[in-house]
Amino acid sequence: MSDPELSKIYDEKMKRMAMQANSGRGRIVNLTTSDFDSYMKGGKTVFVDFWAVWCGPCRTMEPVVERLAAKYGDRVVFGKLNVDEEPSLATRYDVQSIPTFMVFRDGRPVDAAIGAVGETALDRLIQKSVPHRA
Repeated sequence: MSDPELSKIYDEKMKRMAMQANSGRGRIVNLTTSDFDSYMKGGKTVFVDFWAVWCGPCRTMEPVVERLAAKYGDRVVFGKLNVDEEPSLATRYDVQSIPTFMVFRDGRPVDAAIGAVGETALDRLIQKSVPHRA
């Protein structure tokens, strides 16, 4: 490109695209009855946020879950499960209050926290369940 302004715009765009591709590690998936079990069998630790649209504390915890997904996204699958849309899964795991945060290993729940517990508590919950890097 001979135009320096265009070249600069192109370079900035490429940097943004690379950052967005890397930020995919912190992606949060919406879990449904049709795909829940496949995520559980994927070989990774799975963090599930049981929530509902009308739940104020659930909405308060959204940015916390997003930050944790960015932190652990390469080692943990983060999923949100709307209990109003997927009541059978909420019942299967005896979720009676929301938000409920559950950590699964090998398809089984290994730890949980109920309520707007804060980032530090959820971070500890994940740390206990995630394989440590060598």
